[in-house]
Amino acid sequence: MWYFLIKQRTLANSQFQALQKKASVVEIEPFSEPYENWYVFSVEKETYQAFVDYLDREGIVYSLVSTRPTRAELLAEMS
Repeated sequence: MWYFLIKQRTLANSQFQALQKKASVVEIEPFSEPYENWYVFSVEKETYQAFVDYLDREGIVYSLVSTRPTRAELLAEMS
């Protein structure tokens, strides 16, 4: 399983819907101001390439990790 981390404000609604269909699980990690909310897309090995291809074609900035990050790790990424 791969975890794609994308800041919520960087995705248009249509992009979010397209990624939602390609991912196994989609989670939203909400944070209070001044921090941003994150989408965490869980993607299986079989759909990894199609997911990355879509992100690259759309110019979407993401972080990729092999283990699900904790809220503290997401917060640290914003600091």
